[in-house]
Amino acid sequence: MRYVLIGTGPAGVTAAEALRRTDPAGDVTLVSDEPEPPYSRMAIPYFLNRKIGEQGTYLRKDPDHFESQGIGVVHGRVARVDTARNLVALEDGGALGYDRLMVASGSRPITPNIRGIDLPGVHPCWTLADARKIAERAVSGASIVLIGAGFIGSIILESLALRGARLTVLEMGDRMVPRMMNETAGNLLMQWCERQGVEVRVSTRVDEIQEAGQGRLRVQTDDGSAIEADLVITAVGVRPNVSFLAGTGVEVSDGVLVDEYLETNAEHIFAAGDVAEGRDFSTGGYAVHAIQPTAADHGRIAALNMAGLRVPYQGSLSMNVLDTLGLVSASFGQWAGVDGGESVELSEPDEYRYLNLQFDGDVLVGANSLGHTQHLGVLRGLIQGSVPLGPWKGRLLRNPTHVMEAFLARSKLFA
Repeated sequence: MRYVLIGTGPAGVTAAEALRRTDPAGDVTLVSDEPEPPYSRMAIPYFLNRKIGEQGTYLRKDPDHFESQGIGVVHGRVARVDTARNLVALEDGGALGYDRLMVASGSRPITPNIRGIDLPGVHPCWTLADARKIAERAVSGASIVLIGAGFIGSIILESLALRGARLTVLEMGDRMVPRMMNETAGNLLMQWCERQGVEVRVSTRVDEIQEAGQGRLRVQTDDGSAIEADLVITAVGVRPNVSFLAGTGVEVSDGVLVDEYLETNAEHIFAAGDVAEGRDFSTGGYAVHAIQPTAADHGRIAALNMAGLRVPYQGSLSMNVLDTLGLVSASFGQWAGVDGGESVELSEPDEYRYLNLQFDGDVLVGANSLGHTQHLGVLRGLIQGSVPLGPWKGRLLRNPTHVMEAFLARSKLFA
């Protein structure tokens, strides 16, 4: 059996290793469009803040790991997939035949429609190559403008601040991480960043980026102000890498649509990770959850199904955890609430602590948390376990910090 896996992020690597264990005689090949060994994008901020070197970003530290596992790694960009002949065509003219194919090609950063976005000194922060360019300019005392304060931007933010840069963050939404946190939590996070010396401007759009002479840039905003910078970084979102699937008949919505076995509508073609649009645990609908835990789960389960087992995927839980200059924030499940549901909120702004719980009946379905690190695993467990809280719901409505007690009490009852 010939297995080809497009993408060498956590989904592709986890799948390759699972295939090798499940089908020791199979031919397993990973395809990467970057010259690097397989690495984690989530480790790039740690490279930027000098906590690790480039090798620290690698998903497997042993340089002979894939060879010793009998897993081939091919470097080349995929041009197209020929489903009639079961071929993956590469831009360099090469081709790989397959019996089972996994699309784990991840995402690419969105390039905002801003004049001057292609000027030297303007970069996304998505690849190791991007990070190397940013590190050259993000020296102590440098002036940096970061466009976007969503999840990705807020991860990068800390690394830039720790390099000693003078940082201005511009976010078009009305708060930081608007797709992860409600208004209270997002604004509290903004206040925390400003306390650490980072300027954050929300409800602000960039009109144009101009050259300002001597290698510097000028960022013009929609309120008429201008910010001079040594470096501009864009972090306004990502889109799944699916262009090479044109003409294949593989169904694509926000991502590549997959069923409960992570198979696409095209026979023998599977998808996993940031590129896959699969079942959402909370809603039962379909969603792209671009987080590393989901990618690893996808990769493992898709691999088992590629090898002929029938292992259903229970759905991914929307969750994000951020550590921003020492303040940990998190969101889980349906953090914005459900129709007819109840909620409770505990806000301690002077301590930069916030907790919001969302219920559907007596089941916890979503949460926002800021500064409550001891609750994160418990919140995830209650939500993902769909645990009926019974009388503990009333107790949590009175004091939401008692989630650990609720978890222990209800877990024993249903053990």
